[in-house]
This record gives sequence, structure tokens and C-alpha cells, in this order.
Amino acid sequence: MKEVINFKPKMATIFYIILLLVTTSVLVVSVNAQELPENIIVGPAPAGVTDDMRAPMDIGLMIRPNPIGLNQIFLANIWSVRAPGSQRAFLGYEITITKPSGDIQAFTMDSYVADGTAWFEWIADEVGDWTIQVEFPGNWLPAGFYVDGERVNASGTSGFFGTGGTQYDESVYVEPAITPVTTLTVQEEMILGWPESALPTDYWTRPVASENREWWPILGDYPWFGEGGGALWDQYYPDCNPYPANSGSTPNSDYAFVPWVEGPDSAHIVWKRMEEIGGLIGGGQAIGSDIFWDPGWYNRPTIILQGRCFETVNRVSEDGPEGETYWQCYDLRTGEMYWERPLYPGEQEPNLIEYAESPYTLSLPTRGITGVVPKLSKPSLMTISGGRIMKYDAMTGALTLNQSIAPLTGSGGTYYMNGYCLAVQNLGGGNYRLINWTTIGSASNFEDRVISNTTYARSSLPSRIDWEAGIGVNVGNVDVGGVRWGQRMTAYNLITGEELWDKTVEAPQFSGSAAVADHGKIAIGSMYGHFEAYDLQTGAFAWRTETLEYPWDITGWGSYGMISAYGNIYWGAPASYYAFSWADGSTVWKFQIPAEFPFETAYGTGKTAENSETVYPFHAPGLCADGKIFVYSLHHSPEPPYFRGQPMLAIDAYTGELVWKLGGFSGCGQHTRSAMQLRVADGYLALGARDGYMYVIGKGKSATTVSGPQVSIPKGTAMTITGTVLDMSPAQTGAACVSEASMETQMQYIHLQMPIDGIHHNITLVGVPVS
Repeated sequence: MKEVINFKPKMATIFYIILLLVTTSVLVVSVNAQELPENIIVGPAPAGVTDDMRAPMDIGLMIRPNPIGLNQIFLANIWSVRAPGSQRAFLGYEITITKPSGDIQAFTMDSYVADGTAWFEWIADEVGDWTIQVEFPGNWLPAGFYVDGERVNASGTSGFFGTGGTQYDESVYVEPAITPVTTLTVQEEMILGWPESALPTDYWTRPVASENREWWPILGDYPWFGEGGGALWDQYYPDCNPYPANSGSTPNSDYAFVPWVEGPDSAHIVWKRMEEIGGLIGGGQAIGSDIFWDPGWYNRPTIILQGRCFETVNRVSEDGPEGETYWQCYDLRTGEMYWERPLYPGEQEPNLIEYAESPYTLSLPTRGITGVVPKLSKPSLMTISGGRIMKYDAMTGALTLNQSIAPLTGSGGTYYMNGYCLAVQNLGGGNYRLINWTTIGSASNFEDRVISNTTYARSSLPSRIDWEAGIGVNVGNVDVGGVRWGQRMTAYNLITGEELWDKTVEAPQFSGSAAVADHGKIAIGSMYGHFEAYDLQTGAFAWRTETLEYPWDITGWGSYGMISAYGNIYWGAPASYYAFSWADGSTVWKFQIPAEFPFETAYGTGKTAENSETVYPFHAPGLCADGKIFVYSLHHSPEPPYFRGQPMLAIDAYTGELVWKLGGFSGCGQHTRSAMQLRVADGYLALGARDGYMYVIGKGKSATTVSGPQVSIPKGTAMTITGTVLDMSPAQTGAACVSEASMETQMQYIHLQMPIDGIHHNITLVGVPVS
């Protein structure tokens, strides 16, 4: 049986072969362009048309692997010794596959533009010797103007396609050719491929070699800028929005979700450095002498890229005694400084990452080569501020681009996903334009960066946006007689700015930041002690959570920031941390962390002594990564003496169970998203703590020694083997390695100078087993 199929390749070739482009002859034959066919012809020139030149052809075929196992996939690469030329392609490669049973499958396919190559994959579903042959039937390529493999204009001097393609003034007939018959042997035994690399479970470093390509799901950076989506996204991150919900150039401000990274599974501190003077002052200031962590403290990196941290610090200027802002790059795992330099006048600290194709692949379409699989360039660090876009080399810190984005100002709108911003331009007179523009490339003219420019019905984007749904909502407080009474929600089409609905509900607002749009809904917090959600399309009521726990959570007061991930809303109330289902508002779990000493916090649960428990508060926003919620206990606007023992926590995002905690390592900063002192990537968590240190939590190196008798001993004689397992992390080089159960006590002893046997003097540190 012979089956005939016709298809074109859908993906670019894996590799490029440098080919000799077809040269043109000086012989010119006068032919009326209107009489010529519209495109390349499979076969010779039409009757009555003389070729300007003829080119002999030769083609080749390579099958790999050969032999191959039954039901494995083989790759066939086709190439030609001549290329069609820029913007042109060869049509009608005829492929004939004959199976051992005699079954014949035949199909045709066209080459890629410019290089004349093609490829296909096939399932080897029959044991025995197969034969494969490719025939090129010859192509007549008329003179004219070509774009992306199509002849679009006879002369190329007029029409929409007058630029961006290639003009050919002579026709050429490329003669037929055929490959030798290639025999493919299919055997019962599988041909082994490169073994998959299991995800690392021990200490690992950057850069990660290409040989470990299966590690890609954990090699992301902070912050994430999207876009996600697709089958792999749904596999790894079900019920997670594929857009990061940025606000302006502040990344991930609404969802606080970081995909494609790992977070630490234990409370091990790997290194630390002092960033501010903190802790107790003592002397006449007495017990209330803790330095208050100024809201300006940022004891954590702004960006983590490929295992490198980027952060600004204050230094004395080289030009005088005044302070100056320095930009630093240091290693996430060790704290080793790579470089630091001043931020010069006009510069702002980069807070964005741009991933882009290499200049080489970006240039290929201008040379008539299209359909190329993207090849990534080195990521750039970027800031969009003061009406300018600035890019920096992450390796050196050198400024590589400094361009105006006029007529836009400030941050240029909202950096809604990698490489793209959405901005509203005010034309005056109540007229506005929605400008979608790209940061990718080095264009100096802003017009060259504009992707689309359409009329817009509003002066700004909505404040809470579900980018996947394409709808945003402005949420505002409604006062009655100076008392908070409710909230007004106005929904808009994100693309047109047109109002979809306007609704006011009796739900006193705690904070405008206690609202989030996702899963086609807008959820708002109410000081009546619950959250309620409304449909983004219609404004219809969707659900209301149960009333939160008395006496503290019921106030509806809590964290100035929410998390949206895994189909849930996560939010910190005064006494509890909650997970609510986006589907119906049900409580998925509620987490509380008891205060071991009830006088160390003002917060508790229950109405009677029987069900009352003193707990630590949750006013700080957290972040979600690697299936965990990372959050520290923080009291809103505390008065000295401050609560003791407030912990840093990792909570299972699915179950609400405690993964690990570090008592006494509460973060500094306030309760807002921008002041959050947490960053995560590569299995490490950077925490800006209230004692002025930045602590980096994660895996470190260890060293094991084993020693036995150095002389021969008789058989059956008892002997002693000794050894050590030491922590070689910079934070505590040479300290004994301990079990996860003892980790919190060990870290408190080393870094907070607390008792080695615990606050009650009843803990024995347990080491790690050696096998």
C-alpha cells in the first residue's frame, strides 16, 4: 500500500549548514511580469518562457540513529548543495519510505526559507530493513520580490511588500536531483539515549551544564515575569495564573508567586552578612532598646539571576563624605562579592530581568531566514524609570542601553510580562491611547518599539488585573459620615478601557491591597471578618468565605498583601494564616503558630480558657514558591519591647502543615509588599531580619572525616572508628552537622546566642547518620 501525504515543516531545523547561494546570470530575457506565474513552480519553466539561468542540483539525506529500536523515533535531515536564496524556498521534496513489509508511505514537503534544508521525524514501527529516498523534482524560481518563501510582487517596487524582502531580477531553473537509497535497520532492542539527569537532592552550583537539561524546571530566577501557560505550565503549576500580575514595574505585586524555582526544605542558614545596625542598644535605653527597623531597610537582594544577587547599599562617596548608592553583585550560595560600583547620576537600581533572543537569531529574518528556533541571549538587567529604559550587563554591571521612551514618562506603564509593557498615553482633551510596546532590542526610536497603539477609554490601567481574563478592577473605599462602610468596584475591559460594570457593596475596607483579581473573579477583604468575590465579567456575586476566627481575625485586619497560587488565595490575619479556595471561597486550611510564652504576644484565639491559645501575628506579606508559603511573623507598628521568638516560617501551600521554622528570625520592613524582606531562587531564601542581618537559608557544603586504626589488627579484635560530619557553610564553618529536628536550636545557638540546649535547657542536639 502506498500512502501519500503532503506537509510542511512546523519547526525550525536543529542546525544550520552553510550553503552556497544560487548566483544569478547577467543574461536578461525580456518577459512581461504579468504573464509570469505568481510563485515558484515545481518543475521547469512554463512553456514559452526561457530561463535566465539553469543550476545543477544535488541533495543529501541523513538518518539518525541507524540502527534504531522498534517504536523509537528517527530523525531525517535533508539538505541541498545549492540554496534557494534569501526569502525563497524549494518546493516539493518527495520522500518515499518503504517498510520491510513492502508498505510504502510517500509525502512531499517544502524546504525552509533561504537554506533549502528540511527535516522530519518518523516512528519506526516495524522490525527489519527500511529504505528511504528523497527526490527533488526541480524548481523554476521566477524573477520578482520574495518574502518568507512567497513571490509577492513582480518588481518589488510597489505594494505593501515593497520592503523587508529580497528582489531577484533573473529567473533560475534548479534542476532535479535524487538521493541514494538509505537503508534504516529497525531492531527489537532499544537504542539508548542520553540518560535523564535526576533533579539534584544535594548541594549544587551555577552554571548548570547542558548535560543536565532535565533540571530546567528549577533553574528560574527572581522575580518571575512570565508569560507561563501551556501543557507544561499546567503540569507543574495547576490553577496558577500564567501572568505575574505586576503593578507598574513592581514585579509580582498581586500574586507573589514565583514559579520555576526551589525553596529551602529546612531551616539551615548557609551564610549571612550585616546590612544595618540592629538589635539591642542597651545602656540607659533598658529592655526597650531594640533598634526599630526603618521602613527604608532592604536587607535582601532585588534580583536573583542565575545564582547571582543584585542589590544596592549605601557607601561613603569617593568624592566626599556624603553617602552614595552602590550597586552590588554577589553569589547567592556563598555571599562572595563579584563586583560593586556606584550608581551614577540619572541611574536607578535595575529591578527587571529581560530574556531575549540572541542578536544573531533576531537578525536572520532580515537576511531572509525565517522559522528559526529561538536562541537565547544572555539576560539583561533593566530599569524603566524617569522616562528612560536602561539595560545592564549582569556579568559586569556595565550600562549597555540608555534610551528615551518619550512620549511616555515614568516607568513606561506596566511591565506585564517579559519584554512587554502596557501604557496609557494622555493626548489631552480626554483622549487616550493604549500603547503595547516592547523592551527587547536596542531601537533608539520609540516608535520602533511599539507593537500596537489603539484608542483607550481611560486615563490609566485598572489597579487589580487578571491578565489572563483581560479584565481589571478599581477597588475603592466608601465612607459614610467619615466611617468606613463599603467598597466600590468598577470593572474595565483591559484592552479597550470600556467599563463593564460598577458595583458598591457593604463590606468595610481594611486596605485596598487586601484585594486580588484572578481566576475570573475579584476577591476583596471586609472588616466584617470575611472575603467575598465577584465575577469579573458580570459583577455577579460569586462567594463569601466563612467569618474568620474570633477575636482577632474577625476584624478583617491583617496583611497588606495577598498571594494567589495553586487555585487558592493566601492571606495573613492577626492570629492565623489562611488558604481560601478560588472555586467557592471555602477554607482550605488555617495555620497558627503558638507562642510558647503567652506574655510575648498580644494575639490569641478562642473565647474561653479551654479553647484559648496565644499565637504570633501575621501582618507581613509572604511569597509562594516550590509548593510552600514563606512568611515571617510580624506585628503591625510594634511598641518596644518587641515580641520575642517571632519566627520565620515555611508552610506547605497545599496542606497548611509546618515545613520548618526559625524562632527569633522575624523579618524587618513593614507590612507592605514592597517592603517584604524575602527573596527565593535555586533552593535558597534570603531573609532581611530585624537584627540588621540578611540571612540566606538553604543547603550548604559539608565535610566528613573517618578515622580507624592505622596499623593491622588481628581478626576478631574490636576496634574504634571515629569521625566527624562538619558544616562547611560560611555562616558556621566547622560546626557539627545536625538533624533537621535539631536545626532550629542549632541556628538559634550560633546566630542568636541562645542556649545550645534550648530555651528550657531540655534539648539535646542530634547529629546526622553516617552510612
